[in-house]
Amino acid sequence: MTDGKRVAAPGQQLEDRGNNRSHRPSSKAFREFIATNWEPRPSDLPERSEAAAFAAARRARLGQRFAGERLVVPAGQLVPRSNDTDHRFRPHSAFAYLTGLGTDQEPDAVLVLEPNRDDPGAAHEAVLYFRPAAARDTEEFFADSRYGELWVGARPTLEETEALTGIRCAHIDTLADAVAKDAGQVRIRVVPQADAAVTALVAKVRGEVGVVADAAVDEALAEALSEMRLVKDEFEVRELRRAIAATAAGFDELIRSFPRAAGHVRGERVLEGAFGAKAREEGNGLGYETIAAAGNHANTLHWINNDGAVRGGELVLVDAGVEVETLYTADITRTLPVDGRFTEPQREVYQAVLDACEAALAKAGEKGARFRDLHAAAMEVIATRLEAWGMLPVSAAESLAPEGQYHRRWMVHGTSHHLGIDVHDCAQARRELYLDAELEPGMVFTIEPGLYFRADDLAVPERFRGIGVRIEDDVLVTEDGAVRLSEDIPRAVAAVEAWVTDLLGG
Repeated sequence: MTDGKRVAAPGQQLEDRGNNRSHRPSSKAFREFIATNWEPRPSDLPERSEAAAFAAARRARLGQRFAGERLVVPAGQLVPRSNDTDHRFRPHSAFAYLTGLGTDQEPDAVLVLEPNRDDPGAAHEAVLYFRPAAARDTEEFFADSRYGELWVGARPTLEETEALTGIRCAHIDTLADAVAKDAGQVRIRVVPQADAAVTALVAKVRGEVGVVADAAVDEALAEALSEMRLVKDEFEVRELRRAIAATAAGFDELIRSFPRAAGHVRGERVLEGAFGAKAREEGNGLGYETIAAAGNHANTLHWINNDGAVRGGELVLVDAGVEVETLYTADITRTLPVDGRFTEPQREVYQAVLDACEAALAKAGEKGARFRDLHAAAMEVIATRLEAWGMLPVSAAESLAPEGQYHRRWMVHGTSHHLGIDVHDCAQARRELYLDAELEPGMVFTIEPGLYFRADDLAVPERFRGIGVRIEDDVLVTEDGAVRLSEDIPRAVAAVEAWVTDLLGG
């Protein structure tokens, strides 16, 4: 005590003070005792993962674009949620894409594509650096609440991960030397904003050999990794189908919870929870925060508070997707009548949005269609319907002109985005390869028009006020056209009514 105030122990660093609450055993006798009488670790190695061959092909394609260069792809770090508790780890999407590792595997890991300097045109060698399982006689084994086996489970060995991924593995402690090797003679690129510590390491190495900082060097790598994912391979499409099937099961559970939601002060949370439980049972979890927006809340595009009531006679807009263990996610929106029947105004708005969906899908199936054409096709339907309802100050044709766009008051978002290992996939791709690109077989994207008529919008006919509708499906381009991967999740008016009433036993 000093002047009535407590002071920290002399020399104790601030970051170490979280351990003040712990009663950590440290005697020599304990350390010797805890290291003994354990069964040997299993000696059987895992089978090669289904994703490994596809990931190897992706690495080869990336290496061709950056021949002779060292490419550093971090998985990322654990992110604190509160004090000394962390968010559930999710590796950076580029790392997952190039290794085939998903879920919460290997925080702090780094994939390095090492160039073949004797033959710059040859493939890179991939090396995966990570923290392997610690020996049982180490303090990490029993005392490290972030990495220790007794706290978070056993990490794999280098040999196990090599067997699983087909990638040569090394201890993370050797990463710095690997990055610095021949640094003045080989260009180094690192995926930006993936891991601050790894980015700092690369910056230090560059500085030591006099390389001037140039963000464009790293941005080009991020851009290439994003553009590679514009066309999905066979494995990715299969995983997306799995995610969509799990999402369909989640929607079923959500609908079954309608009666309980209607009796709860925060009924939207009941819906969110029902879907979320299924997402954890059937996959890795949620692909993004669920929107469960009842009534007028549906007119707030990213309503994730989900703290409102669910009332009979209203609609619930649910935007939700299950992410499977490989991190591929579905992205589905359905607008559902709580009582199992649309009112006439609800049906009128819903049908307009559904017709816009169909127009965009038809456009996606046309030869030579470009990504931007999907939005244009949907907006033509939306503007025409708004004109018929007397809501536009000009004709639909005038509104659709670039200098008009009055119809966008009631749908300010776009109609489509690419989908894959990120819910908004390929976000760093160049405009000419995304928005302006011709559709190719293997592309997967959403089609999600909507109409949002806020309760306080006096430009909306009174019968429509407070109604918000979005319908979103996941679409694959094939050699024969475009197909809805989410075809089995009901979407037409009669089908949605039958879906809800059947699940509620009505």
